[in-house]
Amino acid sequence: MAVALDEVWGRVKNVCKQNGLLILSVLAVVIGCLLGFFLRGKQLSEQEVKYFQFPGELLMRMLKMLILPLVVSSLMSGLAALDAKCSSRLGIMTISYYLWTTFVAVVVGIVMVYIIHPGGAAQKEDSEDSKKPMTSSADALLDLIRNMFPANLVQATFQQYRTQRVPELIPKPTVAQLLDETTTRRVYIYGIQDDNGSDVQNFSLDLTPPPDVIMKTSPGTSEGMNVLGIVIFSATMGIMLGRMGPNGSALVNFCQSLNEAVLKIVAIVIWYFPFGIVFLVAGKILEMDDPSAMGKKLGFYAITVVMGLVLHGLFILPAMYFFITKKSPIVYIRGILQALLISLATSSSSATLPITFKCLLENNHIDRRIIRFVLPVGATINMDGTALYEAVAAIFIAQVNNYELDFGQIITIRDRFRTMVNVMGDALATGIMAHICRKDFVKEGEQVRAFKAKLMLSDGA
Repeated sequence: MAVALDEVWGRVKNVCKQNGLLILSVLAVVIGCLLGFFLRGKQLSEQEVKYFQFPGELLMRMLKMLILPLVVSSLMSGLAALDAKCSSRLGIMTISYYLWTTFVAVVVGIVMVYIIHPGGAAQKEDSEDSKKPMTSSADALLDLIRNMFPANLVQATFQQYRTQRVPELIPKPTVAQLLDETTTRRVYIYGIQDDNGSDVQNFSLDLTPPPDVIMKTSPGTSEGMNVLGIVIFSATMGIMLGRMGPNGSALVNFCQSLNEAVLKIVAIVIWYFPFGIVFLVAGKILEMDDPSAMGKKLGFYAITVVMGLVLHGLFILPAMYFFITKKSPIVYIRGILQALLISLATSSSSATLPITFKCLLENNHIDRRIIRFVLPVGATINMDGTALYEAVAAIFIAQVNNYELDFGQIITIRDRFRTMVNVMGDALATGIMAHICRKDFVKEGEQVRAFKAKLMLSDGA
């Protein structure tokens, strides 16, 4: 009996030792939720909530601090180590897979919204937001292309290009101008007699027509890193460095060293996550409006989105991974659980990028050259959860007759689930690309020796 207990205790200690950080992260999310709902009853002021969120804010700042050096060093060093044929094949396969999964996510969203029909149960409300001008799809597409080629790389690290629609008032000609008169024409309205019935007071109105409102576009910016532009530039630089041979070896070595240093920083920062997640999750719960009132108004909408995300994230994406790789998606997803928890807490695919990189490298043992390319690209263009959500939202708005959601107030599980689906899609795509392109990649040690031999031959020549 004692031997059996010792064996069980040894297994428990072994599991805790191997998955200690993951267990702490799960507990942190649970504690954060409980603490957030408990403190909602304390009626904290807005300033007190900001003070309470400070440890969680530090976590977000740490994660965002690592995005730029990780993306740049990963892409430049990863693509520099690949030949042109291998990098082009990997790029085409990756982008094609991302486009396909995004298309599938949109189809799932459309099917779910027509099955559940959430707009039929929603309450129509007049909102000032519904009168705000919407950015046209043409402007959004052009902004996307503009951001692919940033005019200023330094600015791209903290701002994106965004077309702004500005109202311009065009005054109409007055009645006097239309009639070629010197004064505005006064139009008689009605007359009222006084109490004695002797005096009649006339009331008149100057007719000045309201001006026309024309929406004009003007160049502007929005806060946030232009990850797409940085990815395009870094990938191009990496390919060119690979073709430069020994002339580019110094910069390639620098990028490889920078990438390793960033991962070591991630390994240190990662132990702050359980503490920071508690305050991050609790703070977001404190910021929410009344969840019950929001649930009554948007319950079917939220159910539709969450069910669509669950279907896409837990069934469709793992099924695609299984049919392509013939490997268990459960084992693979278990290796990225920590990244999924971080995405659930932070609601940011880019902020989760360093953790996803570490999980795939250490837990799932994916070739780092594939990770260096597929993950940064996926964090930029692969938005399955967002695509599904937008499809549901668009049809939902149409179903309730131009009802528009107040997106600033809906900080609910829906937003965090779609980020988690995005991160899972990136991670599964990396595993699929590693399987498809496995014959194109030699083992890392052999690849490094081959790369050094190529440099030595170039030097000798």
